[in-house]
Amino acid sequence: MKEDYYVILGVSKTATQVEIKKAYRKKAIEYHPDKNPGDKKAEEMFKKAAEAYEVLGDPDKRARYDRYGHQAFDGGGFGGGGMNMEDIFSQFGDIFGSAFGGGFGGGFSGFGGGRTRVKGSNLRIRVALSLEEIANGVAKKIKVKRKKIAPETTYKTCPTCNGHGQVTRIQNTILGRMQTASVCNACQGSGKIVDKKPHHADSFGMITVEDTITVEIPAGVEEGMQLKVAGKGNEAPGGGLAGDLLVVIKEKEHPAIQREGNNLHYDLYISISEAVLGTSKEIETVTGKVRLKIEQGIQSGKILRLRNKGIPSLNGYGIGDLLVHVNVWTPKNINKEQRDFFERMNSHDNFKPQPKKEDKSFFQKVKDMFS
Repeated sequence: MKEDYYVILGVSKTATQVEIKKAYRKKAIEYHPDKNPGDKKAEEMFKKAAEAYEVLGDPDKRARYDRYGHQAFDGGGFGGGGMNMEDIFSQFGDIFGSAFGGGFGGGFSGFGGGRTRVKGSNLRIRVALSLEEIANGVAKKIKVKRKKIAPETTYKTCPTCNGHGQVTRIQNTILGRMQTASVCNACQGSGKIVDKKPHHADSFGMITVEDTITVEIPAGVEEGMQLKVAGKGNEAPGGGLAGDLLVVIKEKEHPAIQREGNNLHYDLYISISEAVLGTSKEIETVTGKVRLKIEQGIQSGKILRLRNKGIPSLNGYGIGDLLVHVNVWTPKNINKEQRDFFERMNSHDNFKPQPKKEDKSFFQKVKDMFS
């Protein structure tokens, strides 16, 4: 079982974003590879801290984590899991500040002499899912236009920064000599520039291609939730890290079923005669059709609960229910024979309203639904 991100960083669940960033910086410096050369345990802790910060350091991801736990990011390679050293220094190198000679660019010895690995831009797409797909989980094949390095493109070391991806400047000030480092404008931080490229590639040796990507979407996702497929965004010039594909969930409107969290609501209409005599009805659920028995004498507004016929919880804590709302349909136009029958029934004691204590009022039913 994965460790709690708050425990990894040593902060409480009510910690502010400033406190979380401060805690991560402390952990990152403590377990930094330059400070612990060859120490596999320290390297593992370094990665865990970065994974925790990637989620808790982002307010949206943190909110999802607080609600769903690790399950919010474990489906199909989404979220913060499986970070490598290149990911960490590409995303969070600035947090180390001057603790290691000016941050990532001056410190980490395992990355080709300290050269910054540029990361390609992320792509965002919206995927529409039916309630059935949300309830059962689905593998979606999605066509994505993304930038890739053209096959015939070759790169050479950037002469401006000598392959470091950044340039260092020394200035004399009244406080003494001050050294600053900035991203190399010639190579945009990749440490490489184009040597040769095909005519159809852009100035960075990139082309646009259409890829088909399979996205495994777990059951229980919600409208607006964002899932990440690592490395499926735009590639970076010079062979840097590829960006990510961000998948935003959109729920399709169902013709008969409404969603409320993990529970579902279904309006079932029956005739007066069916309410009096009782009947059985076949209704649609997100997992298939079921036959529902309607007892005789059922009242309009009665709610029938079908256990575990709703949406699975994303964090694995059970399945919601399907609430069937029974509505007795009253005809507006009737013929003479029908009118005569109901007029005779008006004086019959059996047709006079005689609610029992267990027959809850409308307001009590609403109260029960929200309690």
